[in-house]
Amino acid sequence: MNTTTPFSLRLSWAQGLVERGDHLAAATALAELVDEAESARVVPDGTDAVLHSVTELRLLLARAYFQSAQLGRAEATLLRVIEDSPTDGYAHLLLGRTLQRARRHAEAARPLALAEVFGGYERPQHDDSPTL
Repeated sequence: MNTTTPFSLRLSWAQGLVERGDHLAAATALAELVDEAESARVVPDGTDAVLHSVTELRLLLARAYFQSAQLGRAEATLLRVIEDSPTDGYAHLLLGRTLQRARRHAEAARPLALAEVFGGYERPQHDDSPTL
């Protein structure tokens, strides 16, 4: 899809890719949407309003990166999400799980503890399964 296709349609398509488990393609599509939304090329005019904030788009992008084992990109994206929304429990959980999956267990402890506090998520113990 290209930028002449409405933003909301491309977002729905990317979300469908996530739901179908095509996380690599979803990451590519979502990265383009995040870039577009950040550069203000998308101007809500009532006919094609951006359905999600850039932070929500980044969180979905980070999840796609995590699921497609692009752990460095997931970490960088999640740090940006947490910068914008420091009390987002799910972002802290996903960051902790990303660090665990990268075998950086000591670094994962803090975001996992914050996920427990902010989001009520139970802290996983050194589990390397990629499900979120």
